[in-house]
Amino acid sequence: MATLPSDPTLDEIREALAPRIPAHAAFDGWSDAAVERAAAEIGVDADVARLAFPGGAVEMIDAWFADVDRAMAAALPPEMLGQMKVRARIAALVMARIERVHPHREALRRALAILAMPQNAARGAKLGWRAADAMWRLAGDTATDFNHYSKRGILAGVYGATVLAMLDDESEGLAETRAFLDRRIEGIMRFEKAKAQFAARREYMPSLSRFIGRLRYPAV
Repeated sequence: MATLPSDPTLDEIREALAPRIPAHAAFDGWSDAAVERAAAEIGVDADVARLAFPGGAVEMIDAWFADVDRAMAAALPPEMLGQMKVRARIAALVMARIERVHPHREALRRALAILAMPQNAARGAKLGWRAADAMWRLAGDTATDFNHYSKRGILAGVYGATVLAMLDDESEGLAETRAFLDRRIEGIMRFEKAKAQFAARREYMPSLSRFIGRLRYPAV
């Protein structure tokens, strides 16, 4: 967890509080009370702590998810991911996030309920996209074309579904969640393989427009 300098900024206070709030949000909800309890743990004035989250509950959740991003990156540095195949990288990154939020399942349930509210749906989608983007970047993805968006959209869906599976998982070591994730990633791999095969076939498919052009303008 982040430690505070002697004269912290609001951003530094927010980062220090982010991983501590969920433990209290499970009981107090994503509320000022949860922020105040977390602030007391690190010796921050309650009024100052509240100023770090002017957007209320959604901003607290956003800060927590950003902390999960940082923890995921720390748990899986580039030298470790570099030794894995892409499929294994994605699975490891998803599970690193899952393991980070798993101790706070009740806080996560409350967070997801808040993000599901109509007024927060756009923010919730943005946070899901941010998580998927962080995972693909750590996995080494450099795509800038349509694949950039399709990969992230698909992974955001897989991650969201895996989170929901984890919330009801009582198996030892989250075995059921891991199996669920493996099945979803297998589906992604089959889709990517089929897409690559189709793209390769298209290179050798006759062009209708070129054929018609030749009818109109025959080669001399």
